[in-house]
Amino acid sequence: FLEELPQAINIVKQPFWDLHWYYLVKKMKEFTPVFLSGDGGDELFGGYTFRYNKFLRQKKDNTKFTIEEKIMLYLNCHERDWVPDQELIFGDVCKFNWEEIYNTLKPYFDNSLSNLNQVLLADYNGKLLHNMQPLYSLIHKHFGVTNITPIHNDETIKLSCELAASQKYLFSTNTGKIPLVNLIEKYGLTNMISQKKQGFSVNTVNMWNSYAQKISLYYFENSRLVEDKILNPDWLEKYSQKSDLDVRYVNKLLGILALEIWYRIFITKDLDSNEKLTI
Repeated sequence: FLEELPQAINIVKQPFWDLHWYYLVKKMKEFTPVFLSGDGGDELFGGYTFRYNKFLRQKKDNTKFTIEEKIMLYLNCHERDWVPDQELIFGDVCKFNWEEIYNTLKPYFDNSLSNLNQVLLADYNGKLLHNMQPLYSLIHKHFGVTNITPIHNDETIKLSCELAASQKYLFSTNTGKIPLVNLIEKYGLTNMISQKKQGFSVNTVNMWNSYAQKISLYYFENSRLVEDKILNPDWLEKYSQKSDLDVRYVNKLLGILALEIWYRIFITKDLDSNEKLTI
């Protein structure tokens, strides 16, 4: 899965490791120059049910939490994206600051919206608008593929904003994307979809144990990020050598591998983007 990571990072110009879309579009190009996707369904109509359920179980409407407390609850629903000792990862040149994270998320929680709508707003901006859309667009352009997204258009976005949160997600049954589910049932297409949400990802622990750790250790051995005091060498050595890592640390180390590759391509310029990550 990581073999063509340098090429994928070179296309999107950002240090992401989780670029499944690169491989999907590359394969898709063999069959068609145009495809339709359901991008926006989760963000616009409440598809991240596991996140809403966890957030609302912690935050009830009658509980008075500060904006900062709500942001922390939201971050706890994204716990796979950070580790408890996050502030120790970086070196002298790049100090991690939780306050900057809070300030980025603050506009989504410092408003009069309901708790659930605040989470939906944060997800829309964080997941779709500033992550999936720009990354995917660059990959589509690279392979010369046109992506049509029927759900993500101005009229549907407007409709989504006008619907009450309870019309998208039902907390009592932990059911999401209610308008889309109703459409599928209306047109007799229920047999075409899975009743269980399918994650579009890989088992990172298995990948780490099978080959990703060996690849990472190869690039961490003479890390340019450590040399330039961006990463803390003690933290990197402590976790990268372990064989029984928690999934959160696996994900973080994969992110650091992507950052190392990005840094070598665009900053030190001693890595060719066509190089394959093999062992």
